[in-house]
Amino acid sequence: MPMFPGRLPAGFVITRFAMEVATALVTAGIGAVVALGSLEYGTGWDDAGPQAGYFPFYIGLFIVLASLGTLTQAVLHQRGRQRGSREVFLNAEQAGRVLAFGLPMVAFVVATVLLGLYVATALYLFGVMVVQGKYRAWQAAAVGGGTAVFFFVLFEIWFQVPILKGPLEAWLGLH
Repeated sequence: MPMFPGRLPAGFVITRFAMEVATALVTAGIGAVVALGSLEYGTGWDDAGPQAGYFPFYIGLFIVLASLGTLTQAVLHQRGRQRGSREVFLNAEQAGRVLAFGLPMVAFVVATVLLGLYVATALYLFGVMVVQGKYRAWQAAAVGGGTAVFFFVLFEIWFQVPILKGPLEAWLGLH
């Protein structure tokens, strides 16, 4: 049973070729950023040896070259396929499952930044348990709240490691 019925068109498909091209372009972009960013720190040698940007620069170039190789391979493989054939990488049902996992994780990250880790953990566990796990609200609240309190005691009191806190902890004086 898809988690997001009707949100994606029934014929929604991402092809393998599209993903290979997208992946190659994204990784090439990351490699270019690394290589260009390393120019600020110097990419040569000086009296003490390699400058700070030497290794990142060549790693970035290697990533760009590997990405171009992936892109070339994808294009050549696509040309060799029969006209009109499409290898499916992701269909609507699979995309729904990915979104069912990914969207709550993105919401958790945003909530962590805005509300702190402990509150975000409680909200994430509550939401996932109620929406996806079909647990009763009181059970989800107990698990979410209990987990947040457990981690607070573990990190803040026992290990004395401060974790990102939000406005609720500040209001309660737990900073």
